[in-house]
Amino acid sequence: MEDRLSRVFAALADPLRRDMVARLATDDATVNELAEPYDVSLQAVSKHIKVLEDAGLVRRSRQAQRRPVHLEAEVFDLMTAWIERYRRQVEQRYQRLDELLADEAPGSTGTSEGAAS
Repeated sequence: MEDRLSRVFAALADPLRRDMVARLATDDATVNELAEPYDVSLQAVSKHIKVLEDAGLVRRSRQAQRRPVHLEAEVFDLMTAWIERYRRQVEQRYQRLDELLADEAPGSTGTSEGAAS
């Protein structure tokens, strides 16, 4: 899992690939359609798509003469679970800090629940 997650984050480190993912979130597109707004070669766009494909973020299919690129939504569940895990830990740390600061405030009785010992 961690290896796949590393590939996903590495793939999304490039702003052009993040933009492609954002565009694919609204609709599937061919390589030519994805390449339209960028000032890069079609070959470069194909390489970016290959990186996204290797990371499991997109897949290509065949529809008659078209080979649309699809966004794989399941990968976002993996990323969200990883981020949420650390978001909760940080939030708990801030709650403990808030409790400590409340206990040390003037007029406090110093008996708030959850205060560190």
